[in-house]
Amino acid sequence: QVQLAESGGGSVQAGGSLRLSCATSGPTYKRICMGWFRQAPGKEREGVAGIDSDGRTTYAGAVKGRFTISKDNGNNTLHMQMNSLKPEDTAMYYCAAGLGFCSGGEEFQMGYWGRGTQVTVSS
Repeated sequence: QVQLAESGGGSVQAGGSLRLSCATSGPTYKRICMGWFRQAPGKEREGVAGIDSDGRTTYAGAVKGRFTISKDNGNNTLHMQMNSLKPEDTAMYYCAAGLGFCSGGEEFQMGYWGRGTQVTVSS
């Protein structure tokens, strides 16, 4: 099965930047979407950004214009560049993957999950 491992989280001040990465391993599929989700303490997990197998991207309104999702097909790695970080971006960030025709932006589409990486933004 698909295995995912996130990296790149950390602590930054508001206005700073971080780049998250998600290494994938296991079987390869022609149709696979991937996405980033986050869960803040006391809140439900929410979709942040997704990318489908054709490279089309989707973003949550709260991060549009600040975060950029990308996929390096050569080494099967998903990235998310996060700029202009805000304290409300503080959360555990999860990488996820889904098979078939999917956008990567909806939790119900995703069958595989990483363990998460913590992002903390201080004011």
